[in-house]
Amino acid sequence: MGQQQLLLLVLSVIIVGIAVVVGINMFSTSAESANLEAVTNDLMHFSSLAQQYFIKPTSMGGGGGAFTGIAMKHIVPSVGAGAEYVNDNGTYSITGTVSDSTVSLLGTPKRASNTVTVTVYKDRVKTVLSD
Repeated sequence: MGQQQLLLLVLSVIIVGIAVVVGINMFSTSAESANLEAVTNDLMHFSSLAQQYFIKPTSMGGGGGAFTGIAMKHIVPSVGAGAEYVNDNGTYSITGTVSDSTVSLLGTPKRASNTVTVTVYKDRVKTVLSD
């Protein structure tokens, strides 16, 4: 009788251990996904602020119908002269070449391995998720 109880105890410990490992993996995947979604949400907000810069006259500190001259300080005023903005979700910066009609914003999540790039046009936004 003692061997059966010992076998059941060992089997129970193994099953509980596997359940804990699966639970941790599920939580980690969920946290990464939530972080990636938060970065995408931040970039969508920043893209609307970039479009506001595009529309705003140059006399009021905007682009006057162009993205040329835009910097992160125009999108997020608290950045100051820095080239990137960091919050709890990730790091954000302007990437690539800024033209009169387009600007690209890059978001790097803190907990996920992917990056998100948003290309902002005067009338639309294109989002790209990269590995």
